[in-house]
Amino acid sequence: MADRIRPALHRVLTVVTMCGVLAAAASGCSASDGEDTAAPARSSAAPSTAAAPRANAGGAVVLPEPGISFDYQIGGAYPPPPGVRAVSRDRAAKPTPGLYNICYVNAFQAQPDATDWWQAHHPDLLLRSGGAMVVDRDWQEALLDISTAAKREQLAGIVGEWIDGCAAAGFQAVEADNLDSHERSEGLLTADHDLAFGKLLVDRAHAGGLAIGQKNAAGLARQGRSLGFDFAVAEECGQYDECGAYADAYDDRVFVIEYKAEGLAAACKSWGKRLSVVLRDRNVVPAGDGAYRRRTC
Repeated sequence: MADRIRPALHRVLTVVTMCGVLAAAASGCSASDGEDTAAPARSSAAPSTAAAPRANAGGAVVLPEPGISFDYQIGGAYPPPPGVRAVSRDRAAKPTPGLYNICYVNAFQAQPDATDWWQAHHPDLLLRSGGAMVVDRDWQEALLDISTAAKREQLAGIVGEWIDGCAAAGFQAVEADNLDSHERSEGLLTADHDLAFGKLLVDRAHAGGLAIGQKNAAGLARQGRSLGFDFAVAEECGQYDECGAYADAYDDRVFVIEYKAEGLAAACKSWGKRLSVVLRDRNVVPAGDGAYRRRTC
């Protein structure tokens, strides 16, 4: 949904392991369940083009279990709350041994602080209208230009190296953010462009032994599944009554993140016994931060 508020997606240059600093007991929600109003923070890592070995190349792809207890930690890693069996973290973070680990990659748009890197190294791969970059104004993310097969191949090489890095780090899966980028493209991209690029990412992930999740774009759930996406990561599908589209397409292998209490209530009422549902603060900050919030059904 084009007007949906998405959370801040933090990119970390130097990852400081939170284990031993934050108590594992920092689970549950904070005292406040009100809506977050603070502007989201962004960090400044530029994409790396250094090739990463495919530690899992040729290995069997492992799918997540439907309804598995889940935590969303893309804004900073911390010890998972008790009972959590799957966690999603930024690609710069480390996976948690013994859990099903999902690696977050912003595949269709540029992180705000990485725009200069793209401008310096691949200016032709940024989507432009009349010479100006097309930007997701909600989060100041420049859209990547996936409008031609040649550009999609180039971008798949760059993003593919990030995916390889996820495999080498020991993640079991990757979530490719912004399959719905065409909705913010000023009409320059189509759903078919997004799906064509998604297929390249699916192939790269599977070649590295990783499962791959479709991120958002409920209207493309069936097409995404037919391309080979293995599960879905859905922001606010309870809030917008979209969970069913993902559940039907992915046999309940759906990780739901809500940011409002009413969205959590809706998701839990209809899908709490079938899907993996969690409420997080919009900035998805680590436990121990005063803005931290987490609840489940």
